Amino acid sequence: MASPRNNRIFVHPTKTAVLSFFAGGALAVLAVLAEGALWTYWLAFLSLFAFLLGADFILRPRLLRLEVKLTLPNPLYIDHTLEGELIVINPRSRTVRVRLKVDRSKDLEEIPEMRGLKLGQGETRVPLELRARRRGQVEVEAVWMRARGPLGLMSFTRCVRLNQRVKVYPNIHAVSKNAMRFFSTRNLQHGVRVERHRGDGSEFDHLREYVPGFDIRTIDWKVSARHAKLVCRHMRAERNRQVIMAIDSGRLMNEPLEGTPRLDHAITAGLTLAFVSLHVGDWVGLVSFDDGLRQYCAPVKGRCGISRLNETASRIEYSTRETNFTLGLMELSRRQTRRALVVVMTDFVDTITAELMMENLLRIARQHRVLFVSLQDPMIQAEAREVPKGLLHLNRSMVAHNLLRDREMVIRRLRRRGIHCIDARPDRVSAELVDHYLEFKRREFF
Repeated sequence: MASPRNNRIFVHPTKTAVLSFFAGGALAVLAVLAEGALWTYWLAFLSLFAFLLGADFILRPRLLRLEVKLTLPNPLYIDHTLEGELIVINPRSRTVRVRLKVDRSKDLEEIPEMRGLKLGQGETRVPLELRARRRGQVEVEAVWMRARGPLGLMSFTRCVRLNQRVKVYPNIHAVSKNAMRFFSTRNLQHGVRVERHRGDGSEFDHLREYVPGFDIRTIDWKVSARHAKLVCRHMRAERNRQVIMAIDSGRLMNEPLEGTPRLDHAITAGLTLAFVSLHVGDWVGLVSFDDGLRQYCAPVKGRCGISRLNETASRIEYSTRETNFTLGLMELSRRQTRRALVVVMTDFVDTITAELMMENLLRIARQHRVLFVSLQDPMIQAEAREVPKGLLHLNRSMVAHNLLRDREMVIRRLRRRGIHCIDARPDRVSAELVDHYLEFKRREFF
């Protein structure tokens, strides 16, 4: 049922009407000032103008008879453009020329105004390009229709409340696109099929007679003595390893990076790794934390597991709380008792705020293999490289240099303590994360 506000028409004069009134009125006033007996011209002008306004109002387009429907793609994906459809039904044979403006929630990018749209009898379908800036729920609130009378003196506006909501998920299209680049690599097949890489893997596969060129360390001497010939043990990479993505959703991760929150860059990179890991045959889990553990998805297996991980990632909220690494990572360590590769995606500002983070990373590294991932800010790097042109630019350049120096110091300390680190730009972090994972698989680091 239509909202009462949908049945209201807002009427106001156009710019043409205002200019015409002042221009005609000025001429009538000049005529009266020149000759007082011409005062009837002023009355004639007012009568004519009122008649034209009334005629424009009577012959106005019937906006109330237009029916508006909206079809939205469900779901939407962050930073991915999908097309919806606005359907306007005109039951009359008279063509109506309108302007359409769509009101939407702030997390949807602005939809351009559509001018000069001709609505003939029947259905008119108008495509709408929708692009979400953040995950969660977005809403198309209303459609504003504006039309002029046939004389162009009156403007008529109608607001149609729609209030249609749609859920925004992490960009699974970018995830699959990034992951597909790795499916043709040889390293990806570790743990999927039998490999011929000498010395790789720890899981026994089969025995084979020794031929020159085989690694002599693979010779099984007991079996060789039994068969009176040299026999080698061939190994393959172990499957069913566990990978846990621990994503920081605290305040610092809400800062935009190239127009997208750091948190969403981390989620896209984490899901890319999950896509590859599930394809290989490993188990993948996902957790998020700020001042405590917020979302937890126990490790899942199989290619269909990406749907469950994507659903969990879509529920990660943009938190304004400070990150508490002690509560978040210790709760993860309590729940994840089996040794796993724990990928911690977070951010830090300086060495002081990073002290507690490093302490907890080292503590969890006693039980698990830890891979630390942070995102570089291209703006800070550009500011540090730019030649200063004044005192203000010099000050900004010095601050950028200090931030980069502190960042490098923290990463260097983590690497010295045995924690593998990735510090990359948002467009490179997914590739480097998968490269490190494949190298860990090949060398059986977890």
